[in-house]
Amino acid sequence: MRYIGVDLGTSAVKLLLMEEDGTLVKSVSREYPLHMPRPGWSEQDPADWERETLLGIRQLLEGQDPGSVRGIGVGGQMHGLVALDEAGRVLRPAILWNDGRTEEENAWLNRDFGEKKLAELTGNISFAGFTAPKLLWMRKHEPELFERIRRVMLPKDYLVWRLTGVHSADCSDASGMLLFDVEHRRWSREMLELCSLREEQMGQVFESSEIVGCLTEEAAERTGLGREVRVVAGAGDNAAAAVGTGTVGSGLCNISVGTSGTIFLAGDRFVNPENHAIHSFCHADGGWHLMGCQLSAAACNQWWSGVLGTDDYAGEQTGITGDKLGRDPVFWLPYLMGERTPHNDAQARGAFLGMSMDTDRSDMTQAVLEGVAFGLKDGLLAMGEPGRLLHRSRICGGGAKSPVWRRILANVLDLQLDRLAAEEGPALGGAMLAAVGCGAYAGVEEAARQIVRTVGTVEPEPELVSRYAERYGVWKELYPRLKELFPRMAAED
Repeated sequence: MRYIGVDLGTSAVKLLLMEEDGTLVKSVSREYPLHMPRPGWSEQDPADWERETLLGIRQLLEGQDPGSVRGIGVGGQMHGLVALDEAGRVLRPAILWNDGRTEEENAWLNRDFGEKKLAELTGNISFAGFTAPKLLWMRKHEPELFERIRRVMLPKDYLVWRLTGVHSADCSDASGMLLFDVEHRRWSREMLELCSLREEQMGQVFESSEIVGCLTEEAAERTGLGREVRVVAGAGDNAAAAVGTGTVGSGLCNISVGTSGTIFLAGDRFVNPENHAIHSFCHADGGWHLMGCQLSAAACNQWWSGVLGTDDYAGEQTGITGDKLGRDPVFWLPYLMGERTPHNDAQARGAFLGMSMDTDRSDMTQAVLEGVAFGLKDGLLAMGEPGRLLHRSRICGGGAKSPVWRRILANVLDLQLDRLAAEEGPALGGAMLAAVGCGAYAGVEEAARQIVRTVGTVEPEPELVSRYAERYGVWKELYPRLKELFPRMAAED
């Protein structure tokens, strides 16, 4: 039998068809627009997700036997607010994970309601991108629409609902809403009341590999699949990517250098970290995980390449030779959309520093790659002892395809970085979760052991590790010195 994995990303939906043994048959990708109606705002139309996903499934099945597909699993961008009315109509464009409009609501939650109370109820403090502050913003600024809300969903749950007709939520994705009791894997009644919500407005809670339902008649007709195809609850993109990289069980780490950057450390028990810049979420394998999140990672390189007017990422990096690593006089702060770990500052912005008359575009490109790596090191150190004791991690994401960026990351982080044979991220994780839910494997860990393979390791180099440690010492002082200027700069716009 075969399984479809879906990765509902910020710029595109990626789909793959997987054999039961993990062999990849085919993959497709379909883009949709991202809307930024104001500086720091980020929205999408859920109808775009649905249309491109269903068309993507049809495209995926071209030349294939639709009858061989047994299940579908979806991984998707986290934290986004999808609000539906009584008739199931979307009330407004979805407010995405990298949207920074909720600074006031976020500050109120952490300062007045209190970080300690939030951590007790949810295992986390508030971040501007989380769903709860978005709801508070909507209640204040769009009260008429807020009153019409009958269903609250995350992006991938909207897809699952359109496929099955079931309003569901999985534990991993729900953990990032600030509405979920992560330790006990259930909705937090106190947080729902704080946001003027009732539990019946939220999805039925499932584990990621549990079957939510089968395809509706409409979904079957639009995709070309049979109605007997099962859909599992799926997972947030980071948890799904961790499944796809085999980062399950306890003690394994995955670093993702995608649009955002994450450090994902799996565990078999709930941890409420002292440093709440680190997220404590449920994992898609039934356990928990710690995660540091950088809002702009490969997005920084994409932005910079756009400024240069090129999409030849590899070509732009040819000038970054080994003798230049750790010696670039230019520094980059990667805060294009604010920052989450460790600063929790929606007003932080990107900045180049250290340029001179002899600075060239290669220096600037290198600074971008190194700045993202330094930001990830911030997240690693914010994990405290678990981060300091870590010596090895798996690595995935578009940025991980660059040999020079992998080398920079290995030496900045001082970690052995294992490359993967199949680098398919959340889509592969979604397909694996579907296979588990349909009984092909006894559990997520067994599926990971059977399917995931590594193909090489990037080793840190002692001299380069030392050189980067010195540069990081300078870089980490830049944000504190600029922090007070960011809101003043925004006020002058």
